[in-house]
Amino acid sequence: HRVFLRPGAGRRPGGTPLARLAGGRLRELAERSGADVVVPVFHLGAQLTGHLRARGLLPVPSVVLVIDFAVHRQWLHPGNDHCLCLTEDAAREARASTGGSAGTCGPVVAPEFFAEAPGAAGWRALFDRLGPGRPPVVVSAGAWGVGSDLDGTVRFLAGHGFLPVVLCGGNQRLRRTLSGAPGVVALGWVTDMPGLLHAADLLIDNAAGQTAVQALAAGLPVVGYRPIPGHGADGVRRMAALGVSEAAEDDTALLAAVLRLTAPGPARRERIAAGRALFTDDALTRVTDL
Repeated sequence: HRVFLRPGAGRRPGGTPLARLAGGRLRELAERSGADVVVPVFHLGAQLTGHLRARGLLPVPSVVLVIDFAVHRQWLHPGNDHCLCLTEDAAREARASTGGSAGTCGPVVAPEFFAEAPGAAGWRALFDRLGPGRPPVVVSAGAWGVGSDLDGTVRFLAGHGFLPVVLCGGNQRLRRTLSGAPGVVALGWVTDMPGLLHAADLLIDNAAGQTAVQALAAGLPVVGYRPIPGHGADGVRRMAALGVSEAAEDDTALLAAVLRLTAPGPARRERIAAGRALFTDDALTRVTDL
């Protein structure tokens, strides 16, 4: 993180080696598809398009969709034509770093997350069967299934009357381990995330990534806890500072936040409303308007 992502002066590794490897294939794809614009949604993609545009090797504009709350340096290449960020603070950082243009569009999620999902009923039935009377709390470990003391966290939640539903991603070892914990639902790769989130009461997140903004769209309060080092920790802090989530520093703070935000009342309603207010504009409309 310090070497590749953190902003600051000094020469450090960039995305040029990747650009040299993948640049030809991207140019061919853009030409073959007749693309009017290229929209990278991953920071290494932003380095690739910026490298090509700066050298006149990509004939169409590149608009970077910055999906992180913490805008690290790998997102920001001065060769790109424009950046679309989650917040105005992030857009200001992008403009200051690149000297180019940047605006906001809010998070980008599939429309299925905004309305009641057809699969929610099935998930609710499963949760009622496995943990009757226990509020289901989703614990996200990301696509890789990584986190700090996940076993301790889910056992703590289960011991206080909640039903932890753990997203283990591709980590089958983690899933096997947590499946042995009493009162815990350990899931592998989930394809029906809209249904799952609409059936749950809260998300505990460790990266402030796509699962977190999907939860906001679904009307689910988000609590950041034990974030992964680097951009995950930065993102959790930024997200909480915006008022769209909370960041818990220890078990006591986690339990207090979970109790407060799973209970019906003004705290839950206000947090849900703040999260949904983050979705300010349609990214596709912003891209085509540029």
